This record gives sequence, C-alpha cells and structure tokens, in this order.
Amino acid sequence: MSTVTLLLAAQAAGDNTFQVPLMPPQASAMAKQSDALFFGIFGLEMLIIVLVAVLVIVFAVRYRHGSKHEREYHVASKISDRIELSWGIPIFLIFIALYAWAGRLYVQMYTPPPKGDALQINGIAKQWMWKFEHPDGTREIDALHVPVGRKVNITVTSQDVVHSLYIPAFRVKRDVLPDRYVSLWFEPTKAGVYRLFCAEYCGTNHSRMRGLVHVLEQAEYERWLDGQEPVESPAAVGAALFRSYGCSACHDAGGTVHAPPLTGLYGRPVPLTGGGTRIADDAYIRDSILLPLKDVVASYPPVMPSFKGLISEADLYRLIAYVKSLAAVTRQPVQQSIPPEIFEKTRQPSKAQQSPAASDTSPNKRSPAQGNNSPNEGQTP
Repeated sequence: MSTVTLLLAAQAAGDNTFQVPLMPPQASAMAKQSDALFFGIFGLEMLIIVLVAVLVIVFAVRYRHGSKHEREYHVASKISDRIELSWGIPIFLIFIALYAWAGRLYVQMYTPPPKGDALQINGIAKQWMWKFEHPDGTREIDALHVPVGRKVNITVTSQDVVHSLYIPAFRVKRDVLPDRYVSLWFEPTKAGVYRLFCAEYCGTNHSRMRGLVHVLEQAEYERWLDGQEPVESPAAVGAALFRSYGCSACHDAGGTVHAPPLTGLYGRPVPLTGGGTRIADDAYIRDSILLPLKDVVASYPPVMPSFKGLISEADLYRLIAYVKSLAAVTRQPVQQSIPPEIFEKTRQPSKAQQSPAASDTSPNKRSPAQGNNSPNEGQTP
C-alpha cells in the first residue's frame, strides 16, 4: 500500500473536528496548544498590519498633494504623550503575555514526562534513515508504531551529522546531534498514519529521509507487537555485549581491575575525582564508555580505555539499557582497595593508558556482522 493511500485512509478514518485549511491535522495533545499560540500571534500581527495599512491609506488620501486640509495643526506635548502611552502600553502588555504563553508552552514541549509515565523508545538518525527500537527490542526503520492516548518519549541521537526529527501532525520537532542524547515526546490523540521528516539539511538524499508514524488503538498496538519476530530485550542484548566487550572483567564482582560497581548505579550521584558529582544518567554512561577520562570516579584510577569508534550507537543504547536494569539491584558499599600513595600515582594516565590501542593488546575478534574488534578488558562507566 502506497504512502498516499495510507495517508488518505488515515484522513478518512479521522473524526469530524474542524480542520484548518493548509494545516496538518491536529493529532496530539500538544497540537491544539501550539496552533492556538500560532493563531494568537498571527491574529495580533494581522491586526497591527491592517491598522497601519488603513492609517497609511487614510493619511495618503487626506493629505495628498493639492488637498486643502490643515497640515500645521500642533498637538500639545502632554496630549501627545498620552496618545502614545494609550496604545503603546496595551500593545506591550499583550506581547509580554504572548511571550509568557510561548515560554510556558516551550518548557512543556521540551520537558519529557517521567520515565514511568511514558513509552520509552530509542532512536538513531543516520544518512538517510530513521531507526527506532521499542522497549521489548522490536526495531523499525523509517516507521514508528505507537498507541493512541499514551505519552511517548523518544531518546534519539545521530550517528553522523545533524538531523532534525519533525512530525507535523504532532507539532513537535527536535534537532538530533551527534554524540548527544536528546528527547522528543508527544501524546497521540487520534489514530491514523502521519508523516515524519528530517527538517535539517543532512546531505544529498535529505529529501528522502522521511517515514510514517502509525498511531494505533491500544489493543491493535498490542497485536502489532505480538506479530513481530521475537527478539531479546535491549537489556538482555546489552548484558551479552557487556561480556563480549570485556566490561565484565573489571566491573563484575571479583573483577581483575579495580573498577566502579554498576549495581544500583543508574540515577544516583557519582562522586568525581577533583570534587563535584554527576548524576548517572544516559549521557553519563555514554561519556564513560566513549570518553572515560572526562569524569573519573573518585577513588578509582583512570585506567579505562576509550571505546570511541569501536562501538555502534545501537550497542551503546543496549549497554545503557543493561546498566539501567541493574538500578534495582542492591548496591554494595565501595571499599578503598588501593593505597593512597599508589592511587595518587595513577591519577595521571600514562600515554599507554590514554591510547585504546596501547591498553588493549589482545582484542577478541567480533563476527563480520559486527564489523570491528572489541577490547577484552575495559571499564564502562
């Protein structure tokens, strides 16, 4: 079935609510608020434009060349000030109100709901496609199936250049950047099929980087999930990757290297060498894997090699999902097992420690499908 046929069928299946001509359908809870703000600003601008245009025409006709109307009438300074204030202050207050309205809506749009209140979906943008992964491991390319009436939060990153995830019917758009996680959330209110686009020029095939969002009733969404090919959850895949990349050699109990434990880590503050703390969220775990010397955990030597360029974005999501799954595990108290004088010597990494190739002398070969070699030892966060 073609894209046009799907969109026509979705439009026919919609309700009878008023549809603004030339505007996308309002298919999310945010759409009506966004449209109300847009038409509020547009209406005020049109009012000012019409008022100025009418005055220009009236004065141009009234005081045209050859007109006998008095041109040298002077208004007293106080009266002139009152006239200026009588229209200037109300216009100023109206614009301040619009600014407050827009600011409130902006914060609401870009503040994702609590994780327990929304369906969490991972996304990856790359030239020129969108990849999405559901909590049970179901994966889609250039398509996204979501249930109606439920909040959906997409955590997305870019594998190459800057992209922008844009769903016009939901009135949501978010720039997607390399080496950074951003969130885009929405709550679909109408079942149907809607377009998604990349709204940032990203290369020669930018115009082809598009897809469809299928909004289904909850029962239909459950049937769709059940009909997909069974796959392991991201956390289960992440556990296998945790072992294949050699992370377990350091972070599991009885590891050969003194490394921070990961049980109960996610969501907690992490003390850092040199002072300060950082919350162990998705971004922290990602940085710990790719940039291990950026935030070194206090009381631990900076011996972890960088996995930058050795691990894909998809595998990063799954490793993070595995670390999240350890959040409910009771965390054991950390004991200082390195003498202070030795620890101080290890705080500044050597050149060999800074180079992943130097610190990894016996990598395990990955399968051709995985496409690179994995260190057999390492420290994730």
